[in-house]
Amino acid sequence: MSIPFALPAEDRVLSPGTGYTRAHWEAVADGLLGAAWCWATPGGALLDLPGRPSKSGVRSDGLEGYARTFLAAGFRVAGAGGKDPRGWLERYAAGLAAGTRTPGRDDAESWPSVLDHHVQGQPMVESASVALGLSLTRPWLWDRLDGDVQDRAEAWLRGALTHTPAPNNWYLFPFTVASFLESAGRGDETTARARERALDLMETWYRGDGWYADGDGRAFDHYNGWALHLYPLLQAHLTGDPVLAQRFGPRLREHLEGFSLLFGADGAPIHFGRSLTYRFAATAAVGLGAVTGHTPVSPGASRRLISGSLRYFLDRGAVTDAGLLSLGWHGPHSATLQDYSGPASPYWASKAFVALLAPQDHPLWTATEEPAPSEGPDRVLALPAPGLLVQSTGSDGIVRLHNHGSDHVRPHEGESAAADDALYGRQAYSTHTGPTSRANIADNHLSVEVDGVASVRRRIRPLGAGQGDGWGWAASSHRPVFASGPPMVPGLRVESVTVARGRHELRIHRVVGAPPGARVTLTGWAAEAVRSELTGLYGWSGRDQVRAPEGTAYEPWVQVPRLSADVRGTAVFAALAALGGDAEAPPLADAVAEVVCADHELRVRWAEGPQTVVSFEPFRVTTTRE
Repeated sequence: MSIPFALPAEDRVLSPGTGYTRAHWEAVADGLLGAAWCWATPGGALLDLPGRPSKSGVRSDGLEGYARTFLAAGFRVAGAGGKDPRGWLERYAAGLAAGTRTPGRDDAESWPSVLDHHVQGQPMVESASVALGLSLTRPWLWDRLDGDVQDRAEAWLRGALTHTPAPNNWYLFPFTVASFLESAGRGDETTARARERALDLMETWYRGDGWYADGDGRAFDHYNGWALHLYPLLQAHLTGDPVLAQRFGPRLREHLEGFSLLFGADGAPIHFGRSLTYRFAATAAVGLGAVTGHTPVSPGASRRLISGSLRYFLDRGAVTDAGLLSLGWHGPHSATLQDYSGPASPYWASKAFVALLAPQDHPLWTATEEPAPSEGPDRVLALPAPGLLVQSTGSDGIVRLHNHGSDHVRPHEGESAAADDALYGRQAYSTHTGPTSRANIADNHLSVEVDGVASVRRRIRPLGAGQGDGWGWAASSHRPVFASGPPMVPGLRVESVTVARGRHELRIHRVVGAPPGARVTLTGWAAEAVRSELTGLYGWSGRDQVRAPEGTAYEPWVQVPRLSADVRGTAVFAALAALGGDAEAPPLADAVAEVVCADHELRVRWAEGPQTVVSFEPFRVTTTRE
């Protein structure tokens, strides 16, 4: 699909994979900014982009338009050493003056005040973008403002320091505001407390393997890259703070060891977690790693990842005919959204432009593009801390994420089926498929049906993850919950194991405490354009295909393979799934030679010789070569 602004000619010598260069990134930034500013108020304080409002209301959405596009402008101008031929900073300076003149008023320009997250929280999110934009452009914008405008802006920003953030990555918003004020010579005890509180919380949320939980629960998603790693390490880079850099740099490097594999050969990020309408913001951590040097990824492969993702969305309709980022994934897609998503929300994608902080002569832009990690040999990578298993196949460039640890259920919440979230509750996600909607059958899901009511998975209890030579595993347990009737069945639980080898996914489930008359179903990948296979190996008696007419973020209509069986008490089920692959490939079941289940143990002998053994009491997963 074409976009309504011009891009430079492709350079297939320097960038054989994508054709994109640094000039393409600058042109995209300018194109997105120019289109968005067509919807500015006369004073430039609000960018009221067209579309459905968020739950925060139109005025907050207008501030969001200003603040998030300011990020793109900030990276664009700072990366050019202050050169601003299109005059972006003049517009943002005028908007800052107009928006902070009478905050809270219901007039044409005034910004909403920053209050507690549960009262009027969204402006706190945007205060961080404003502060970061001001940090990036301080010599050319902030330092040239009149003193009274600086004072008004400071007063508005300080609302983020005196009100309560949401109990997750939001604490990095007052951190960013405080960091800017301190860099501008306006720090005090309040800014120091805001920074200290955020940094202390970051330690409690760090779980290892380079992953943070987004709050006190077990939410692991793209917020790791575009928020939890980005804000503190970018602040260290902008201020030259060696203490922050030493603390957060190695964690980003470790994060990128695994995260860099979570992009398909076509550039797509994993469709997993909330706020996916931010799209190519998923590459912010990759770009930041290249800019700061805290990355295990070579410059050529880093550019392949960031440019591949940018081009992936531009080529698939993410930008409308008016030059605006739409609410969705490829194009508009309502199921991708949350209730806090408004017309300007997609512009958090601006965080990807952090890569422009690498100057023109930086290796990120001068090195020849190299293949992305998913374009190499088949890989399986276990991430025990978040409870994730990554599986990629080089023949088709598809990456799969098997989820045995991220549930987005906060510690104080009960496990209500009404809060079932398709973006966390499914057992597998990929770069080429999206979860089905709640109105259709759930893909990649083990469901226990009691009295005709199907269960969902809410709180996930990790049992471990590991890997060997060419294979890996991850496992978890959960208590099935139901939307009608009793919310839980006493004693009922499910233990789930995924073992990945090549393109094959061995899915093993042990159901414990199933009442008389219960049934169990297992679904596979939701796809039509990509090959999706699911075959029973042990315990399953029924097999069919189920339509999902509402489709996914990738396809308007899909089918889901399904297995089924009766279950009572304790029973073990094994299946083999696969996504993609050659249509001429042998039947999926041919990959396994024998399955034996006895004495709380399942043994699977692969056709190529190795044997995988899953023991449930005590729990253990091993693969041995005969």
